[in-house]
Amino acid sequence: MRMTSLTAAILALSLAAYPLANAIARGASAAPAQGTSPRGPLPPPGTPRNTTAEQQEAPQEQEPPQAAGTIQVQTTVVNVFATVRDKHNGIVGDLTKDDFKIYEDGAEQKVAYFTKEVDLPLSMAILMDTSGSMQEILNAEQDAASRFVHEVMHKKDEALVMSFDTDVNLLADFSEDPGVLARAIRRATINAAGPVMTPGTVPMTGGGTNLYDAVYLACHDELASEAGRKAIVLLTDAEDTGSKLTESDAIEAAQRADSVIHILLISDPGATAGYGPGVASHMTQDTGGRVVNVRNEKGLEKAFDEITEELRSQYVLGYSSTNTKRDGTFRKIKVEVSRPDVKVLARRGYYAPGG
Repeated sequence: MRMTSLTAAILALSLAAYPLANAIARGASAAPAQGTSPRGPLPPPGTPRNTTAEQQEAPQEQEPPQAAGTIQVQTTVVNVFATVRDKHNGIVGDLTKDDFKIYEDGAEQKVAYFTKEVDLPLSMAILMDTSGSMQEILNAEQDAASRFVHEVMHKKDEALVMSFDTDVNLLADFSEDPGVLARAIRRATINAAGPVMTPGTVPMTGGGTNLYDAVYLACHDELASEAGRKAIVLLTDAEDTGSKLTESDAIEAAQRADSVIHILLISDPGATAGYGPGVASHMTQDTGGRVVNVRNEKGLEKAFDEITEELRSQYVLGYSSTNTKRDGTFRKIKVEVSRPDVKVLARRGYYAPGG
């Protein structure tokens, strides 16, 4: 499937609201609700299950029917996936609910749901930079990424594979089969020949590397409708020279889709203009992910191992926002841990449901 352009919606930058999924609980033994991902997890005990696609995109808790003349209150359920590392960069896995505090726009929130479950179903997008600057390392990327999908994928996990250069290509749509994904990774090829022109699409005038467009499409068109944990694993030097959209557009799309961006930053001093690391830092910090620097082929294996550990070592915290306004605004999130000398990786905010 060829995604050779951005639609009129992208040109208009009209991002639909993608509030967060309901709080997650262990297992998914019940039949999937209509309009939700068949592999999506159940909400925590006592939380009504989503029943329509609309509810999946705009989750809320509905109070039981009340007597006439009373007011029903809707609250937004917010999930926060957090990874905690010590000063030696090791995973801290023995924290409890009482060790965490969550603030929304400066106001402390009550943590209503907490788990250290590391096997919650995962929806993942693997994005491979196939611009000319990746020529020398592409084969190593394919080897390491193929091993990665076999190691990181657990039962009920799913992933897709995209490549981007002067164009954006969907090499494999969501699949639970690591073999399908590995074969798609092997099909990624360098395409630095110039702009692609396709009838009925937006011309990619000037060529370049369409990093921001690729992230936007992965989030807006693919991950936004999925349930549970969502992540992008991005292999790139983090330089964009051809996108129609901006870095801010890409980050906002990830935040609206509740997706964490992890970047394997492939450094090539001979090819980079120097702004890649800054872009990578912004994308990961604003979504709760991390940057792993890759300076050679050997470093790729270690980088994928670190991302695998990251994806399997998250705490899940859920709270009902005390701000009941359905105003579609961005709300800042801050997660604190009582233990000293640790660093918390968690997203910095979310978009509230619209009115």
